[in-house]
Amino acid sequence: MKGSINLLNLFGDIDIINVLITVLVLSLSISVHEASHAYAAFRMGDDTAALSGRLTLNPLKHIDPIGFLMFLLLGIGYAKPVPINPARFTEAKSTRYGIVYTSLWGPLSNIILGAIAWILYCLTYTIAMGFGWVSSDIVFAFLQLFSSLYMVNMWLAAFNLLPVPPLDGYKIFGALLPQDVYYKILQKERIIGLVFILIVIFFRGALATVLNWILVPFDFIIRQPIGWLFQQIQTAIGLPPMPI
Repeated sequence: MKGSINLLNLFGDIDIINVLITVLVLSLSISVHEASHAYAAFRMGDDTAALSGRLTLNPLKHIDPIGFLMFLLLGIGYAKPVPINPARFTEAKSTRYGIVYTSLWGPLSNIILGAIAWILYCLTYTIAMGFGWVSSDIVFAFLQLFSSLYMVNMWLAAFNLLPVPPLDGYKIFGALLPQDVYYKILQKERIIGLVFILIVIFFRGALATVLNWILVPFDFIIRQPIGWLFQQIQTAIGLPPMPI
């Protein structure tokens, strides 16, 4: 998994709480993403990742120290790639289907985790309002945690859905290409990926604009409906509706 986002900037001024939340959110998000790839490959019949110890949420199995540090300092980083052998996709309808299925579960897992985080944010806010705990530092920390977990996972999902090798998006949407073209480009993913990283570093503003476009449907499908539902609950029990 790769991602582009200045994670520390998401959390405002850097202090110990912000740093801890950043590390926790990033570690969990990376682990879920990579473990989902490993599990999807296992479902397709390939146990390569499982035998490599990647079928776990243990962040130490997925985090690349340099890639993690780059996430924090440069806004772009990477995790250890999950080893996958498409030749062992014995349960897949075709090799290409297995690749698409395995690749899809990375960003999809981030979207699911982000949705759960937003539900927890709304639930925490509602409970805090009901008991008058909104001004509590502990409540604020949890709200910050869930909000950050939502944002980071949406950004990671959006970034990984870009149709550029070696991102998941190419393996998903590239399947629409003729088979020979698809695999030729896939063979050059390291070179293309390096060029793409350089483009991301020097044109971060343009990338942010593209990602914001991709995030628009996520906002309409996930954040706003969940927020609206909790607003109705809050109004029904006599609480002021939360801003969304």
